[in-house]
Amino acid sequence: MRLLIVNPNISQSVTDLIEAEARRTASAQTQITMATASAGVAYIETRFEALLGGHAVACIAGEQAGTYDALIVAAFGDPGLAALKEVLDVPVVGMTEAALMSACLLGQRFSIVAISARITAWYRETVAANGLLGRLASIRHLDRPLRDAGSVQEDHGARLVELCEAAVREDGADVIILAGAPLAGLARTVAGQLPVPVVDGVSSAVRHAETLVALGPRKASQGSFAAPPIKPYANLPAGIEALLRRGA
Repeated sequence: MRLLIVNPNISQSVTDLIEAEARRTASAQTQITMATASAGVAYIETRFEALLGGHAVACIAGEQAGTYDALIVAAFGDPGLAALKEVLDVPVVGMTEAALMSACLLGQRFSIVAISARITAWYRETVAANGLLGRLASIRHLDRPLRDAGSVQEDHGARLVELCEAAVREDGADVIILAGAPLAGLARTVAGQLPVPVVDGVSSAVRHAETLVALGPRKASQGSFAAPPIKPYANLPAGIEALLRRGA
């Protein structure tokens, strides 16, 4: 089983965190290939930055088409996820949808703990897109400047635990989701400090991707996730052209 895990931002330090957690989680027979966006931003907080991240993932997905059995979009908020499900004939899993599905299996209401205030609007919209706003207890976030996306856990670990505790105590969360690739692996560290289950997006995405590959679902040939129709295009990156050529 071959998983391609794409970090839609340009931070190699974050890719390293994602890879470490993915390899701790994956089954022994699973082969993991990592990729980092060659253009974009250090970490995604806004809708426009998510648009850039989705473009980056699409380019990589097309460039490496045929070399993986499932693709993981490794940014909370899942930039480009639904669009990639249209053009790829293998399972595509996002960190957010995987974390949300895991959380729903563990409790009724979940809270999301995020790394910035600006990011929360995009996260809330992503929860809504997954039809789960009614189960969202809260989104809590750091309110301090970030030195580097790859050092968030080191710099703000204690505060993140405080936010988790407040979400349980004050918001009624049954499950905590630690949101964002910069927090990959933190759930393992803090699980024993919190009174409810803690969900990590990377580990959830890896396990859900493995399950989908094992189930062997067919690619949709009708409906909204059928491949886009073939039509003229021009001046597109090679990876995106490769995806469009796979159209219906």
